[in-house]
Formats: sequence, structure tokens, C-alpha cells
Amino acid sequence: MEIAAGYAFAGPALDLGALLWDGTCLPDAQVRIPLPLLNRHGLVAGATGTGKTKTLQLIAEQLAAQGVPVFLADVKGDLSGLAAPGEANDAVRQRSGEVGQDWRGKEFPCEFYALGGIGPGIPVRATVTSFGPVLLSKVLQLNQTQEQSLGLIFHYADQKGLELHDLKDLRAVVTFLTSDEGKPELKNIGGLSTVTAGVILRALTAFEAQGMAPFFGNPEFDVSEFLRTAPDGQGQVSVLELPAVQDKPQLFSTFLMWMLADLFNNLPEVGDVEKPKLVFFFDEAHLLFNGASRAFLEAITQTVRLIRSKGVGVFFVTQTPKDVPGDVLAQLGNRVQHALRAFTPDDQKALRATVKTFPNSPYDLEETLTSLGTGEAVVTVLSEKGAPTPVAATRLRAPESRMGPVDAAELDGAVKGSLLYSRYAQAVDPESAYEVLTAQQTEREARQQAATEAEKAEKAEKAGQRAGRGGGKDDSMVDQVTGSGIFKSLARSLGTQIGREISRSVFGTRRRR
Repeated sequence: MEIAAGYAFAGPALDLGALLWDGTCLPDAQVRIPLPLLNRHGLVAGATGTGKTKTLQLIAEQLAAQGVPVFLADVKGDLSGLAAPGEANDAVRQRSGEVGQDWRGKEFPCEFYALGGIGPGIPVRATVTSFGPVLLSKVLQLNQTQEQSLGLIFHYADQKGLELHDLKDLRAVVTFLTSDEGKPELKNIGGLSTVTAGVILRALTAFEAQGMAPFFGNPEFDVSEFLRTAPDGQGQVSVLELPAVQDKPQLFSTFLMWMLADLFNNLPEVGDVEKPKLVFFFDEAHLLFNGASRAFLEAITQTVRLIRSKGVGVFFVTQTPKDVPGDVLAQLGNRVQHALRAFTPDDQKALRATVKTFPNSPYDLEETLTSLGTGEAVVTVLSEKGAPTPVAATRLRAPESRMGPVDAAELDGAVKGSLLYSRYAQAVDPESAYEVLTAQQTEREARQQAATEAEKAEKAEKAGQRAGRGGGKDDSMVDQVTGSGIFKSLARSLGTQIGREISRSVFGTRRRR
């Protein structure tokens, strides 16, 4: 009863499920999350197959139903079912009866997006300029020195008014800075070495060779599209479809970070609100942090710490809390921890570390966390007063939308039927750094060609003047020498020998001795 009382909130809240105690599910003891506290961020964790994705789907449904827009990164491609009503079956009826849920199949307003248009979805693009050197360095896998050098290149482009829209713009700037004309510019922007610039240029070339170019360009996606509500007042569910880029985890994790950072930079301060403006879900969150530079981790930590005051909540979905850096984990006030496995010494160590992150509890959490079934979790959230609630083992509700993806035809119809499709589907290429630098190079070459032609004309004019003053006698003497038999015989001999030497050099044969 003490645990149940900790979740008896007076204001609007999301219903997660019913309390589990001594192996019994208590439908009258509901476990909930206060709606205003969803911007205090959260973590959904658990071993593979324990129901993390369905928990994400359950929370997203209830947020949308209460008018809160939601953004989901769908790494595995199984969240598109939010756009279709769920179907009742024996498992759903049993679960809803156990937890006291009045289950009804529902669909929710969804928009589907794809990075650069790769895969089904409205294309999401970012300009190189807005992406910035820190995030781009992570994608290009540059070290700290190279990252700083890339920052200098961005600074140079800003100073010279060179717009960096896509990758060919950035490559054009780096190529210019390593050319004979551009090398003096390197000294003016902090001593950028040509060697480092060359490394960056090679990284860009390799990056483009992997098919990454479509992610950068225009029209740049306006992340405020994620803040919309549907005509019926429900929150819009924005699903970023990522299965087509599963083999590029560093890229899509960095793009997700860009979206979050862009929201942070553009949203006004609102403080505490009655409900969040947006709740952002990072599925497979460990992919965000793998191989991250110190600067990148600092950017994530700062964004998560400060974006709460912009009315945005962030949930990380991953296997264990240790997948999330400690400084970020400390900012996550709401926890839904599914079952963990303890098959190896490392698993047991991770289990003990996870238990230590929970408040004191009447449960034996090491035992509870290893014995939870699919769709069950240990929960603690922030109460309406901002204090942690008691730890509650919970049998979670069943999602009301389809628990599986919609078919390809339905997804394609939803994408092309969106009002946003015509706005973002077609890529455009306005004048930017590439066009400016190419025009300048063409102008330099034209000037050089003109100077060369003028020099040739001047030499020809002088030669003609000399010939007119008495070159005829000399020409007559030359003709006499070259026409003699001795000269012709010598020329034939030399020509034969030179021909043999050329032949040897071309075909690689050695001279006989």
C-alpha cells in the first residue's frame, strides 16, 4: 500500500501498468508517470526480448493521446504499427484483464521520415553548416587535432561567406586551402597544416564513397515539424525509419544528436510546463555513445541537462544503464528497467551496478530483475513534487496500436500522402561554396591563359622584327647545312639509336651486352 500510494497522482499522468507484489498482480494499484515530469527525461533498459520496444510504444501512445508530440528513432523498423489499430487476441485480453486496462485498438497520427530519403519516409536533410564541425568530426571519425582543424575550416568559410550546404561544398573549401592559391590562407586561420587538411579531404572522399552524400543538402529539414499536433488534438508521432542505414550507426546516432541540438538552439525557455512540448526517444542508445569523442559527450550532456527548460523530454532506450555515460544517466529522472540476465561474471557485475542506481527498496532487486517476465519491469519515476517514487515491480499494459510494422504499401501511402512530402522530397542545390570557388578557379585559369597568349604574341612579334632586319642569310646557311648528305646520314644513325632506347624504356627490356 505504501508503494501504491507513491503513484496516486492527482494531476494528469501516463498509466504504465499494475503493481506486482509477492508474485501477484494488483490491478487496483496503478503505476503511473506524472505528465508534467516527462521533460525530466528517462531511461528504458533491459535485455534483448524483454519488451523495451513495446514499453516505448506504450508511452508514445499515451503521450500522443494527451496532445504531446513524440519523436521516435525506429532503428529496427517495428514501430510503424503506431499508425494502425491493434488487434485483440488471447494474449492482449489476458494482459489487459490482469492490469485493469480497458483495452481498445487505436491508431495514432504518424509521420514517417528517412535520413536523406534513403528508405521509406519523407527525406530529412541537414546542411553541413548547421551540422557543425563537432558532429561532423564524429561521423568522419577524426581525432581531436583533426576536429579542431575542421573547426578552423568552418571558421574560414564563415569569414569568406562560403555557404556549406552539402559535402561537395566542404570538399571544395578544403581542396582550395590545400592548393597553391589557397595555402597562404592557411596561415591566416591558425596555422592549419596541409597534412591535416589532406586527412580531412580523404575522410570526406571515403565518406561520400559510402553513399552518405544524400544526408547533407537542401531543403534542410525544419525540426519544428516535430512539434505539431494533429487536427483532432492528438500529438503528432514522428517516426524516423532507420533500417536502411542500420550498417551506419555512427551516422544516424549523430543525426539524432543534431536534431536534438537544433531543437535546443531554437526553442524558447519555458521552465516547468503542464505537459512537454515534445518527448524524444533514442532507441538503441548505446549506438549514440560508441566511439564518441570527449567534445561530443560534453555536447550531449549539456544538451540533456539544459533542454528540460525548453519543455523537451529525452528517453534513452538501451540494454543496460552502463550504456549511457554517468553524467547523462544522472539527468534521467524516470526509470523503466526490464529484466537483466546474469549468465556471465560481466553480466553479474552489470546487474549489481544497476541495482545500486535505484532508491532503497523492499524488493530484493537482484533477484527481481533476473526473474521478471516479458512485459514486466521495475519502475521508479519523479513524483509531482519532483521526488523519486518508491521502486515498483510492474506488469505493463499492452499497446493499443499494432504491435508490429505496417506493410510496405501502407507505409508508402502514408509517406506520399503527407503534406510535408512535397516540401522536402525533391533535393535542391543553390549556389554555395562549390559554385563560388569553381567560378573563381575558372576566372584564374582564364586570366592565366590570356597572359600566356599575350606573351606568345609578343615573342612572335619580336621574332618577326628580327627576321625582317636580316634573318634571311642565316636561314639560307641553315638550309645548306641540313640539306647536306653528311647531316642526313648522321640524323638517320642517331634516330635509329634513340628509337631503340625509347623502345627499351617502354617495354622494359634490357640492353644486350
